[in-house]
Amino acid sequence: MAHPPAAKRLVAIYPGSFDPPTNGHLDIIERGSRLAGSLTVAVLQNSQKQPLFTVPERVEMIRELTRDLPNVTVDAFSGLLVDYAAKLQADIILRGIRAISDYEIELQMALVNRRLRPQTETVFLMAGEEFSFISSRLIKEIFKLGGEISPFVPSPVARRLAAKLGSAE
Repeated sequence: MAHPPAAKRLVAIYPGSFDPPTNGHLDIIERGSRLAGSLTVAVLQNSQKQPLFTVPERVEMIRELTRDLPNVTVDAFSGLLVDYAAKLQADIILRGIRAISDYEIELQMALVNRRLRPQTETVFLMAGEEFSFISSRLIKEIFKLGGEISPFVPSPVARRLAAKLGSAE
């Protein structure tokens, strides 16, 4: 089996809805940025979901959170992920795994993506233990019910949630 040249800089995509971005997302972005020469955080424009934040708001939040990571860019896409991967000539689709239930869903998507675009590999990163139970859906629910979300999201995200939904107090 032929190996790529050692100097090749991997191009990675980390896709998701990021509504809102969490500390778990940020952990995967930071770790992924160390593995790839360039990492694009790709916010999915999904008309099937009713997001709390608009795509431009989510892109702006992630840009703010990743401004100190020089090899990370933030973009938005719609349609098939593999088409977006082809456009960026991506080597890797990066996915975070929190639990076995994530793995089952992610494996199915990875296998379909491999069939559609075999030159792009899916790489799974295990969530850090302290982030393994965090989801954007859960963060929104905790906030709406008046719970403390500061351990789960970066402070700029908490401020935007407060501005969007009103104070959690």
